[in-house]
Amino acid sequence: MKSHTHVRFEKIPVSFIVHKKTLILTIALAVSSVVIFLLSASLGDVRIHPLDVVRAIFGYGTEEQRLIVHTLRLPRIAAAFLVGAALAVAGSILQGIIRNPLASPDIIGITSGASLAAVAFISYLSGTVSIVWLPVAAMAGAGITSILIYLLAWKKGVTAIRLVLVGIGINFLLGSITKVMLVKNPIFTSSQAYVWLTGTVYGTDWSIVGMILPWVAVFIPLAIVFARNVNVLQLGDDIAVSAGSAVQRQRFTLLMISVALAGAAVSVGGAISFIGLVTPHMTRKLVGPSFGGMLPVSALIGGLIVAAADTVARTAFLPYDIPVGVFTAGVGAPFFIYLLYRNRNS
Repeated sequence: MKSHTHVRFEKIPVSFIVHKKTLILTIALAVSSVVIFLLSASLGDVRIHPLDVVRAIFGYGTEEQRLIVHTLRLPRIAAAFLVGAALAVAGSILQGIIRNPLASPDIIGITSGASLAAVAFISYLSGTVSIVWLPVAAMAGAGITSILIYLLAWKKGVTAIRLVLVGIGINFLLGSITKVMLVKNPIFTSSQAYVWLTGTVYGTDWSIVGMILPWVAVFIPLAIVFARNVNVLQLGDDIAVSAGSAVQRQRFTLLMISVALAGAAVSVGGAISFIGLVTPHMTRKLVGPSFGGMLPVSALIGGLIVAAADTVARTAFLPYDIPVGVFTAGVGAPFFIYLLYRNRNS
């Protein structure tokens, strides 16, 4: 029995291989996502049976149940899932094009650039410019930061270790500038921004979901389309060039896709850390290193992790609502130390 299926379209020049293991895992994760949505929507100050959640989703049940499910819980769960998916795919792309297991948007400074730009937007422009432009500001900050990191790491080419080290330095620098900005801001604005920087989807409504959904819906499929380019880039620049790959153009395109996803995620969920670092490693253990199957699975796993973590943060310490970034950092920091230990002789 074949372990894969070759899919080819007659009218468009697109073909790809679908591994049956990856397909089964993707379906299982999609079903798990639905289960997480129902369980998360049923938990909180007011417990609602999962069957009543389903009824409320379709417009049945009591008015209170419909209000809680439609207005308070589902937007937050959807936002958490989309943020996790965006960060996971962004991290997978960075680890692929940099060829370094320690690369992720928050480790090499891209998230810090997006956070700095978003905090500046909230502090100085939120009263005059529509909040709809916040993702654009965050992505601009992430893009400028990524270009700065790349230029500073350039020395007759860019090596993976130099890119990571420069990124870590830029990460701390931008974090310091953000803290200075918070100190100078009024106390109300600073307290809001500080909670947001910890990483939270508290107070999310459908308009905020609508802010991130187009970016995720466009750039994750676009990343999957360019997946084979990541596979070639992992072989090294010399082999990729000899295979006919336009290395610089492809690397720039993939970097911009990662920046767009990371910026959109930060603009909605704040600086939720370590998702882009941990999720690609989990995905590679399940489906292998091929990016064609890795990216959709990574998106589902990242979404599940953030949605589940936010459910725990929202319900475990009632009546307090803990930022989801506290839980992702609690899991991700030990994993990062483990990666550093494992790669200490690399």
